[in-house]
Amino acid sequence: MNENNYPKLHNAMWPGVVGKGGDSEPVIPFDTMLDLTAAAEVDGVKFDGVDLALFEHIDVNLSDDEIKKLADKVGGYNLKIGSLVAPIWGGSAMGSKEERATFVEMVRKACHIGQKLTELGIRPSGVVRIDSSTSPTVWDADPTANSKLIAQTFREACDVAADYGEKLAAEGEICWGGMHSWKTMLETLELVDRPNMGFQADMAHTLLYTMGYNREQDRILPPDFDWSDRKALSEALRTLTNALRPWTIDFHVAQNDGTVFGSGSHDKTGRHCQALDPNGKLDVVHDAGYWLRDENGQLTKAFKHICWDGCMFPNSVMNTQQTWNDILATMIKVRQQHGWYE
Repeated sequence: MNENNYPKLHNAMWPGVVGKGGDSEPVIPFDTMLDLTAAAEVDGVKFDGVDLALFEHIDVNLSDDEIKKLADKVGGYNLKIGSLVAPIWGGSAMGSKEERATFVEMVRKACHIGQKLTELGIRPSGVVRIDSSTSPTVWDADPTANSKLIAQTFREACDVAADYGEKLAAEGEICWGGMHSWKTMLETLELVDRPNMGFQADMAHTLLYTMGYNREQDRILPPDFDWSDRKALSEALRTLTNALRPWTIDFHVAQNDGTVFGSGSHDKTGRHCQALDPNGKLDVVHDAGYWLRDENGQLTKAFKHICWDGCMFPNSVMNTQQTWNDILATMIKVRQQHGWYE
């Protein structure tokens, strides 16, 4: 067994929530997600922790006593806590003054929880994740002005986060305006220009960046791309990661079949596939290296944990233990190839 013990291996809790509820399938309870995560084991190796969504499962308005109970609960499973998703969708980052104030306040509440969890010793690493909370279509009405407004909101959120010792990671996903292509994402990050602002790369979402979904002029791969051309795909992933890797402070291991999908109230975005999906277009273990290593092949060690993200799977898949064992096995291979020992 490979000796690497970093990066730590986390499971995301929000796949129990995202794309669920309403006309879709029921939300999978937080305790069930913890049970499945803690029960996963491959050759004696288990998940080290979980990344949390501060919505549905967990109320962003937790009191300090309730934060302590949350820490005790997760710690009782022998798991740590990592990154947190701030529930910023009550107001767009390029919306009215009131909406943007609501956005920043949600970031503040998330950072308070993050700081408390860190103080309690349950959260050794992690960021607070945000997005623009608006669609590419709305953004497209006035790209220059809207990107400036998003950046202004993000700067205010960064200043608040800094008071709590937190970093913010912008989620690279094609459904968020101003973040929906690799070039618009890069422009937004450069406009924000704060030391505690970074990028969250999710392999399923960033693959779609190479295909120009929602922003054709920024595609890297040709429109009629032949997925058997591994050399061209590798070159495209290199172009993408060389641009965004220097900003990357949070990382999701994931698979994608090159299509988009949405369920429940969630807009269409990168289709997360199961770890061993035969239709997956990524060589997950190899391609994780483009994010975890620099252009010279050296480990960046830019984050202390990595997280699996697989959303909008049917509940029958989510409630099957083998699903999580397969995911864990894939993440172990990522750490064997691109990890380190401390």
